[in-house]
Amino acid sequence: MSLDTAQTTAGGPPPQPPTQTQAAPVATARVKARRRPWVFALMAALVAAGALGTAFAFTSVNDTQEVLVVASDIKRGETIEPGDLAVVRVSVDPALTPVPGSQKAELEGSRAAVDLWAGTLLTEQAVTDNLVPGEGESLVGISLTPAQMPSEPLYGGDVVRIVTTPGDQGEVTDKEPVTIEATVVGVSRVEETGETVVDVSVPEAEAADLAARAATGRVALVLDARER
Repeated sequence: MSLDTAQTTAGGPPPQPPTQTQAAPVATARVKARRRPWVFALMAALVAAGALGTAFAFTSVNDTQEVLVVASDIKRGETIEPGDLAVVRVSVDPALTPVPGSQKAELEGSRAAVDLWAGTLLTEQAVTDNLVPGEGESLVGISLTPAQMPSEPLYGGDVVRIVTTPGDQGEVTDKEPVTIEATVVGVSRVEETGETVVDVSVPEAEAADLAARAATGRVALVLDARER
């Protein structure tokens, strides 16, 4: 006789069937990704900015060039030594005329046409093979009004004649006017007076006479043919 039969016979409660615990289904909620348009717009803007930055950096690097800078102070007329110049890579303004770095060896032994200061770009006008005035020559500055010179712009190297003009009363004499041949070295304008100062190079023996005549203001400048 089994135990269950004995319990039933004895009047006990009927046996209960074994219960099975069933796990309740867990609902999995799908969270839908909420679309945010501003996020995509921000990402697109960042990508575009990065591309522009890369392009700018690439352009900046390619716009630079190797040029010469003054490494140590050089006085006007001094010889340029090997250690006086250095090669750097910079972005150069188109208005400037710097000397390419490849010409460093060629310029060693040349002379400074002006005072050169360390850290400045070296320009073509700052270097010369010949000093002005040269040996046996003198530099004289002549202040001229617009009526005493041609309207054609003057340039360094122009051959001119400085001619003595009549006196203040405008008298005309039979004497031949004194004429001194000169070479233009530099031209500058005085804004306060409207006059132009022309620096000319003349033979040393004629410098004193020209300076005396120019001081009277009774001179005129004649530009000779530029074709040689």
